[in-house]
Amino acid sequence: MRRPSLFIALALTLAAAPATAQDGVWVTLGTMGGPVADGSRSQPANLLLHGDDAYLVDVGDGTVQQLANAKVALPRVKAVFLSHLHVDHTGGLAALLGLRNQTDVRGVLTVYGPPGTRELVAGIVASMQPAAAAGYGMPGKPWAAPQSTVTAIELADGADLSIAGIRVRAAQNTHYDFAPGSAADKRFKSFAYRFDTGTRAIVYTGDTGPSAAVEKLAAGADLLVSEMIDLETTLASIARAAPGMPEAARGQLSQHLSAHHLTPREVGLLAARARVKAVVVTHFAGGTPDAARTAGYRSAIGAAFAGPVTLAADLDRF
Repeated sequence: MRRPSLFIALALTLAAAPATAQDGVWVTLGTMGGPVADGSRSQPANLLLHGDDAYLVDVGDGTVQQLANAKVALPRVKAVFLSHLHVDHTGGLAALLGLRNQTDVRGVLTVYGPPGTRELVAGIVASMQPAAAAGYGMPGKPWAAPQSTVTAIELADGADLSIAGIRVRAAQNTHYDFAPGSAADKRFKSFAYRFDTGTRAIVYTGDTGPSAAVEKLAAGADLLVSEMIDLETTLASIARAAPGMPEAARGQLSQHLSAHHLTPREVGLLAARARVKAVVVTHFAGGTPDAARTAGYRSAIGAAFAGPVTLAADLDRF
């Protein structure tokens, strides 16, 4: 049973920000890479504004709050694209789906992502059932069935689709190194995405190591939104946050961080080889860089790439 008009009015009140038509504007909602939270940056999340619609690209913890800060109401979000299923990139999805349900946002939200996305969404939908059944505590007036409000579509490497005039392409990157064609490779994938809006091309690397496939995907793009790792500061941050981490787990994490992410130099090489016009750096797993680290990043990237480079902050627009 749908909620009465009182609750529709509440939803409209919560959607206070008016839609402003924009074509291909990229917003870095959250620029802190996992696995450690940071008090000055939100977890990985991005927003593509196109016309009156908005599309989330990764949805880390804090995304709903960052949407409010960006003055983008929940009804404007028409789809979500997940690059991979690590929790720092998906932790805000439960709040997004739950609050859409609670405020009676009409329409079905589509969540696109790699294999495993259906399982992730089904788990979140299951967790929403008790609250939806209770609704606002008025007998016989539950919220909409959560499973009716969202659908999940799993993409394959090389996926090429059109959504409301945006061409979206996905390419498997090197955030994982399972043997090509193996059972694990078929089950677990990490994607980079390219969004061609008609006026500009934006490529989001997701989390990745050096990748010929990402270079090909990014060829000639107007904007490359790239992750980046500072291994030393990231490991130091993890050591402070989890001093009791077993040595074996610490070793595995160190190997992952060094092999499956891009150093500043590798960001520059990717941008140069793809001949992109500009670079935006995000995913600061080591936290906000100081002046010396910022200068070092710029120097390392600039050694290979001569174009403009921006080290993004939360809520920056490009």
